[in-house]
Amino acid sequence: MPDLVPPMNSELGFLDKLSRATSRRTFLQWAGVTVGVAAIGCGKDDPTGHTPPGNDFDLGSGDVGVLNYAYALEQLEAAFYIKVIAEKYNGMTPAEETVLTDIRDHEVTHRDFLKAALGSNAIGTLTFDFASVTFSSRASVLGTAKTFEDLGVSAYNGAGPLIVDANYLLLAGKIVSVEARHASAIRDMLNPGSMDFAGDDVVAVSTGLDQANMTSTVLAAAGGFINETIIASSLPTS
Repeated sequence: MPDLVPPMNSELGFLDKLSRATSRRTFLQWAGVTVGVAAIGCGKDDPTGHTPPGNDFDLGSGDVGVLNYAYALEQLEAAFYIKVIAEKYNGMTPAEETVLTDIRDHEVTHRDFLKAALGSNAIGTLTFDFASVTFSSRASVLGTAKTFEDLGVSAYNGAGPLIVDANYLLLAGKIVSVEARHASAIRDMLNPGSMDFAGDDVVAVSTGLDQANMTSTVLAAAGGFINETIIASSLPTS
């Protein structure tokens, strides 16, 4: 494996352990999440998500709905990075390929873990429209990656207060921290050596806190890439 430049290595190298956590049991053990997460949706108070006929995907309500929301976004990111590595933009360096492959593996792990944890409550498999992305162009790919990663971080931050179960909140916190590292790595690839890894467009200067967006804002932004209609009307709002 080619050596990474120091900023990329420091941000992503230690996450190799996560990229190898391919089974539900292994991920649960590594994450330190209790058995309650493995049984998500089985309790009497957990409303279930469901997939209506046709092209509508209903996320459901309660904590299950919030995790289905996260699952939908992880499906989008995983599909994007799978295509990025399969097609490889012109001039992709070995270091860039390593970073983008690591990110792909993390997103696939997030996607598969959430699907397994949700079990029968998981929404179906989404399909995507990446026609607006020129996968042979570095600028187009990394620009889209920046959009997805920043959006993902803001989505988890916005959804955090909506989660009731502390175990699910812990899980979301462990995932969003990885997404933030992805975001900073992509930003460093676009502007090496700059301070853009924590630019004031995502981190408020006055508070030092990252962006948080509500589900409606996030789904409106992601919806242009998703072929199906995501129904989020039953998600909690506070």
